[in-house]
Amino acid sequence: MYTDVDSKIFWLKERLIKVVLWGIFISAFLIGFSGAMMPGPMLGVTSGGSLKKGWTAGPLTVLGHGILEFILIVIMTFGLKDFFSNPTVAGFIGFFGGAFLAWMGYGMIKSGINKSVSLESQRAGNSAGVRNLALAGALVSVTNPYFILWWASTGMESIRQSYTSGLIGVLFFFIGHILSDFVWYTAISTAFSRGKKLISDTLYRWIIILLGIFIVAFSIYFIGSGWKMLLGAIE
Repeated sequence: MYTDVDSKIFWLKERLIKVVLWGIFISAFLIGFSGAMMPGPMLGVTSGGSLKKGWTAGPLTVLGHGILEFILIVIMTFGLKDFFSNPTVAGFIGFFGGAFLAWMGYGMIKSGINKSVSLESQRAGNSAGVRNLALAGALVSVTNPYFILWWASTGMESIRQSYTSGLIGVLFFFIGHILSDFVWYTAISTAFSRGKKLISDTLYRWIIILLGIFIVAFSIYFIGSGWKMLLGAIE
């Protein structure tokens, strides 16, 4: 029979699991949102496609991008499960994943301060003739070196850490990650299709800087986690 103590322990475990899962979701959303906001091929395809497809350009582009990422996550989760369990390997992934994240955050802060990023510059001449936006979203992702580097380092470490909470942890990571893309690119395509500016360039740059600071702070956690695992493997 369960005692009051057992019930309280069970209740605390349930609450802790929920906190961890929501932590995975929120961090995945913020990291994903940081990457989505930076100008690049995906933003170009979305803004150009919105001239013909309207607000649906964003969701369609993210659909192709999301299918590709889902396949990658499945491969990493099931194909590299034993690979992740090796403390030395896991330590290196965490360390280099954090280093890449720090580099990404630094680049965001620098771009914001130097005023070298702008949403307005993405309006003109970008993929207006593309018919299949879902296919375009997948193609510009798989041919983007930045995308490949991100998943080979930060993405892999995110999957490894999410998997410590089981498949449900990986699911929360994927939902948070893809939702960030969906929210941002849908907002972009909606604004551009109506000939409006989503936000001012000044506000955009401040958001980039703040997200960059968050990314750098989060990278410290990745690097620390990787370093701890490497030390444990040596001992």
